Amino acid sequence: MEPDAVRRVGREPHGSSDDPDVVDFSANTNPRVPSGVRDVYADALDAARTYPVEPPRAYREAAADYVDCAPGDVVATPGGLAAIRLAVEVSVTAGDDVLVPAPSFAEYAREVRLQGANPVFVPHDEVLDADPDEYALAVVCNPNNPTGECYDADALRAFADACADAGTTLLVDEAFLGFTDQPSLAGRDGVVVARSLTKLFGLPGLRAGFAAATGDRYERLAAARRTWNVGAPALAVGEHCMRDEAFVADTRRRVREERARLRDALAERFAVAPSDAPFLLLDVGDRGVEEVVTRARERGVAVRDATTFRGLDSHVRVAVRTREENDRLLEALDV
Repeated sequence: MEPDAVRRVGREPHGSSDDPDVVDFSANTNPRVPSGVRDVYADALDAARTYPVEPPRAYREAAADYVDCAPGDVVATPGGLAAIRLAVEVSVTAGDDVLVPAPSFAEYAREVRLQGANPVFVPHDEVLDADPDEYALAVVCNPNNPTGECYDADALRAFADACADAGTTLLVDEAFLGFTDQPSLAGRDGVVVARSLTKLFGLPGLRAGFAAATGDRYERLAAARRTWNVGAPALAVGEHCMRDEAFVADTRRRVREERARLRDALAERFAVAPSDAPFLLLDVGDRGVEEVVTRARERGVAVRDATTFRGLDSHVRVAVRTREENDRLLEALDV
């Protein structure tokens, strides 16, 4: 990191509530977890009495099967954001320009600034039309957060090819791709994929994820990665979760059905953006974001104030949870 930049760059706001008296729709995490997680975690505590195996072979093999790449492409990280930071650190130097979608996850721009580099914001739905030759790194969030839509798979692959031809690393954040049937770009030359396990598997406090890349990009990630950067319980639980194909399939089905039901109901009162993700972006219009957020909170529901995303001024974001919880959201929003 660039020392002067570290002193200048602040924190970014995020969703999530630790209030036990509210249902949290502000964070996009699965309300369910795979069966057996508690036992796997408990068993891993014995393994935590020694340092984890380096590199974590079983975890890498599970991750490779999960996204259909080679185990040798996988770099374990403590969460998806750690994978994003690692990719930026090994790809960007002070003064570089980096292509960043907007509105999108604010941590991309923060990580770029921490390197002393310059985020160049492009509308998220135009990012694949940009010329990658102008940037040291290009970032894509698929599906995009907070808008929710996946990019066309063919167009994304074409952009990845254009980045490779230009010698520009493409960082694809696939934190929510596991909720969809779209294939990962893991294993594609010139691409660094960042994956979070905490969203799909409902374990945000576990801090488990990985990056995937090939060739020189993999070598740089692997060299820069801290030794023993993921603890034994997280490795064990992460491996267990990625192997649970039935849980993934059931989650995708439930989210798809509940998202459609929520979207139809919410569209009677708000403008709702199309989404392939486990969340929906609502334009609340004249009702005002503060009023909507406060009123929902008074009724025991936390929703995300999305005005903290670049370019949004009248929006909230809501997660897709269980049917019963979603009904409570609709009631809290007067739908």
